[in-house]
Amino acid sequence: MLATLLIGMREGLEAALVVSVLLAYVNKIGRRDAARKIWFGVGAAILLSLVVGAVLTYGAYGLSFVAQEAIGGILSLVAVAMVTWMVFWMLRMSRGLSGQLRTQLDAALLGGGWGVAAVAFISVAREGIETALFIWATTRASDTTPLAGFLTAISGIVIAAVLGWALYRGLIVVNLTVFFRWSGALLIIFAAGVLAYGLHDLQEAGLLPGPFMPAPQDAGPVMAAWFGEAAWAFQISHVIAPDGFFGVLLKGTIGFSPEMTKLEVLAWATYLIIVLPLFLIRSYRPRAPRATQPDGLPTERDPATVAASATSAANPTHA
Repeated sequence: MLATLLIGMREGLEAALVVSVLLAYVNKIGRRDAARKIWFGVGAAILLSLVVGAVLTYGAYGLSFVAQEAIGGILSLVAVAMVTWMVFWMLRMSRGLSGQLRTQLDAALLGGGWGVAAVAFISVAREGIETALFIWATTRASDTTPLAGFLTAISGIVIAAVLGWALYRGLIVVNLTVFFRWSGALLIIFAAGVLAYGLHDLQEAGLLPGPFMPAPQDAGPVMAAWFGEAAWAFQISHVIAPDGFFGVLLKGTIGFSPEMTKLEVLAWATYLIIVLPLFLIRSYRPRAPRATQPDGLPTERDPATVAASATSAANPTHA
């Protein structure tokens, strides 16, 4: 529940900041007619995200158990790859996100201006599809019901929308750099658990060695240790009940399960040891001074300046 709330809030806030920059820029250059097209693109992106979520939730019904586990495992790995790319992408692009969006809008405003809807659609759809996929994978990994995961994610998105509106209007000030840094770190921890669960699904489907398939007859002792009962890293269900409060809490946050295979533990630990320190090191990297454009907006900016510039552009008297 915490993971789905966080992903909904973080992705929703990213989308809200993007929409804020788009709306602020078209208002600043006097193209208020383009705002309607931006909202059209946003609405289409939300609809696409809901369709993707529905397909993921109900599309596997009727398939065999092996097929469901194989599809679930593969999509869980895709979700981990996407959320990992997303947190690093936001870390890198936050310094020039507004300038990049303004460049895209300048080109999209030519002609009838419907390219603006495309810019808004692509920007928001990327966040929405990532959200749908990761929420689906996280819900499976934590044994949360789809409805509960959906409602929790919607709560996070609503919170993000309110925060985005308040930032746009200048009603609150939030250090978004710190927010994206630590929310990204938490998402990496959650993603490690989804990675482990995805590998477990692939083991159950027989696509990876594990406790659900016997070792090949010609397997040596090293290879045989990854098959059958020897493939378990530990089985402590008698100590930590999988359906108990502590077991559910551990599984839903750090991805720990009372029964994990060697491959799950190895992948979980390797991912965290490599990705989390790399992300934190890059997030604390010193930033170069920001230059300014003729319109007075920074060319290189961190997330904390996006909402401030949007507010200034949309409400000149407030600025």
